Amino acid sequence: MADVSVLDVLLYDEPIGTLTRVSGDRTLFAFNDAYVADENRPILGLSFKDRLDALITDFRPTQTNVMPFFSNLLPEGRMRTYLAERAGVNPAREFFLLWVLGLDLAGAITIKPADGEAWPPDTGEGVGDQDEDHRENALRFSLAGVQLKFSAIEEAKGGLTIPAKGIGGSWIVKLPSREFDGIPENEYAMMTLARMIGIDVPAIRLIDIQALRNLPKGIDTLKGQALAIERFDRLSDGSAVHIEDFAQVFDIYPDAKYKRASARNIAHVIGAEGGEADIAEFIRRLTFNTLIGNADMHLKNWSLIYPDRRTAALAPAYDFVSTIPYMADRTAALNFSRTKRFDEFSEDELSHLAAKALLPEKLVLDIARETVERFHQTWRAEAANLPLSRNIIETIEAHLKTIPIA
Repeated sequence: MADVSVLDVLLYDEPIGTLTRVSGDRTLFAFNDAYVADENRPILGLSFKDRLDALITDFRPTQTNVMPFFSNLLPEGRMRTYLAERAGVNPAREFFLLWVLGLDLAGAITIKPADGEAWPPDTGEGVGDQDEDHRENALRFSLAGVQLKFSAIEEAKGGLTIPAKGIGGSWIVKLPSREFDGIPENEYAMMTLARMIGIDVPAIRLIDIQALRNLPKGIDTLKGQALAIERFDRLSDGSAVHIEDFAQVFDIYPDAKYKRASARNIAHVIGAEGGEADIAEFIRRLTFNTLIGNADMHLKNWSLIYPDRRTAALAPAYDFVSTIPYMADRTAALNFSRTKRFDEFSEDELSHLAAKALLPEKLVLDIARETVERFHQTWRAEAANLPLSRNIIETIEAHLKTIPIA
């Protein structure tokens, strides 16, 4: 069994560091000297900067897990278990999950074995039990999250096909849930409404599963519609734009995505890193998701993007779903400022958030009021035209009556 394995970490296809696994299943991350010395280096993530904006270069080793920034690039829950089984990897051993899935991660990061070491590595029991074909099968579903989703390439005739090795897709395709009916249609409707009221939403469309080409065996038996979303971390020429979610920003593991920070904390970072346009967009999205009853806007559902490789901005919107028709949850995933109760989302709560996050109170309140007004106008005009069941429409309308700001 190999005592040491090394993965190269690349940003925009340039090596910037290494993840090294040593005996005892410990992993160490280190930046390359050239990246440290480069004063114009592209940003990997805000958590790698200290309070003086200097690069942090000293990291503690981790056991079994990789450090939080890289852990957040990996799938979670059932999705992780499914992919790990397909690749013959123990789902708890994140170093080897990155080995399997590192060629098509979110943002501009790629991770691959140093010196071209072949898969499966000589790692001992429970890892590498499958061959390269199984690894490539897993790679086709490499994006982080809990829902079964994968990269897809748009064909000349407008259809979508799944790459054989899961690399290079410019769309994300999200398959229907086996637990809840109509999730793709719900998300399509909520994202469409969001765009109509002025929120920055990537291109989306519903597509019949039978129209997707090259689905893996077993998945192609699903029926219904999938949601296709254009990847905002990929440009038209196929090059990558770097992004990071707020679990990465706050340097916490995915299992703490509901616990360790609030919307107010996110707002503070956006206010410090961006301008008034980003602040307005954040408040617009926070208000909108409260109005639709999205109880699952956790830290990983907010992201920053680096269009110029160094300056952070709020990334386009994603994962807008009205969850209350499926679970009678009356609280948001994160505290707004003092509370997470939907029925306490008021102008006073927003004023408190603005004060604590050092945001302009007038801007925050003006944008929230404007969002409420636009939402009501758009909902009245469009709700019946969207692919929503009567139950979802009635649940949202009953929910709106409980929100003070609405």
